[in-house]
Amino acid sequence: MELTIPKHVAIIMDGNGRWAKEKGKIRLEGHRQGAANLEKIIEHSMKIGIKYLTVYAFSTENWKRPEKEINGLMELFSKYLDGKKKNLKKQGIKLLITGSEENISEKLIKKIKETQKYLENCENMVFNIAFNYGGRKEITDAVNKILETGKKNITETEFREYLYRPDIPDPELIIRTSGEFRISNFLLWEIAYSEFYVTDVYWPDFTPEEYDKAIMSFSRRDRRYGGLNAK
Repeated sequence: MELTIPKHVAIIMDGNGRWAKEKGKIRLEGHRQGAANLEKIIEHSMKIGIKYLTVYAFSTENWKRPEKEINGLMELFSKYLDGKKKNLKKQGIKLLITGSEENISEKLIKKIKETQKYLENCENMVFNIAFNYGGRKEITDAVNKILETGKKNITETEFREYLYRPDIPDPELIIRTSGEFRISNFLLWEIAYSEFYVTDVYWPDFTPEEYDKAIMSFSRRDRRYGGLNAK
């Protein structure tokens, strides 16, 4: 069977903390391993022809976690930007960071903007990190932008233009690791017709082979978008 490769894959990278706990390590070590594993998934996405890869790195709800873990995640993200931008440039990968600037330090905001600028002309793949992101907040922010224009009526197509990343196509495939069957406030508008694939594998153990299983499952789906396909 010839594989159907989705243009846009979005991943909820879940299970870092449980991976660490089962190995007797601190939670932050699980996040470090998750960040390291991300490199393999980016490379495999390029290899199989994915054009857009979105990953859920930090949600607006994650601020409820212990301060020590939050500080560790912020430091890890900052180091990721410093350590990976040259390799992303070499691979021709454009980096986007999508989410709110609320509660993020000025220093990190500056680094995010500089890194995106450094990679803005890359064209082989778009790597979109949902960081300090919440689907409800994205929709609320869009509504507030519309209210500022004075518009009283708007179409779905027009509404999309007020979302964080209107130029990125909706994801065709959502992958969630660690066996949880939740959306977790991720891309609520954009996933209206996405296919879902859930695996029990924790994110640090999610290999390119596991990724291929998700792509294979997607290829078998009959995507009708509310209509009927001719037999």
